[in-house]
Amino acid sequence: MLRVFCIHRDRVLELVLVRHGLPERQEVDDGKADPPLSAVGRQQAEAVAQWLQGEVIDAVYASTMNRARETAQPFAVAQGLEIAEREGIVEYDRHAASYVPMEELRREDPEAWRAFVSGGYNDHIDIHQFHATVVNTLEQIVADHGGQRVAVFCHGGVINVWTAHVLGLTPSLFFEPKYTSIHRYLCARSGERNLVCLNEAAHLKGTGLL
Repeated sequence: MLRVFCIHRDRVLELVLVRHGLPERQEVDDGKADPPLSAVGRQQAEAVAQWLQGEVIDAVYASTMNRARETAQPFAVAQGLEIAEREGIVEYDRHAASYVPMEELRREDPEAWRAFVSGGYNDHIDIHQFHATVVNTLEQIVADHGGQRVAVFCHGGVINVWTAHVLGLTPSLFFEPKYTSIHRYLCARSGERNLVCLNEAAHLKGTGLL
């Protein structure tokens, strides 16, 4: 059952999770795929940076993966903030030798895409360990910034398992965050966690970048 709490905003941290922009496709023969943003992804990063400029953000965090760090960069530069990187909010595919955007997988191999979104990811990752690592990392960020607003640039899987945590759901990948979509949560010092919104993407409307 979803629990709803009344939280006074002056007593809580507002946690703002931002998914990275569209990365390039990357397949490597040796090592781990860690693609940079594509040209479209860089435009998306600029768009979300401009959208967030009107808000007071006290700290900026990012996953250590290229696509998250590069998405955070335009906003951090505009705000004059340093990006604090955290290994605990990297994506579940961090050890994979290839990165294929879901849109391309859906077009090229519909059966593989359908299997993945139906829960096939469980064959490739320990969703419970991933969930625990993400939640522990984000809870530490919350503990370090009571009463502030913090932006965390990360990944679709990270956003999914954190949202599941906030809603009291079983750890799973249950919805699709858009590239550079914004997801907001209120986190009280007393432990309550509230969902404010998911998939905020007004900054991409009319740009052709959705």
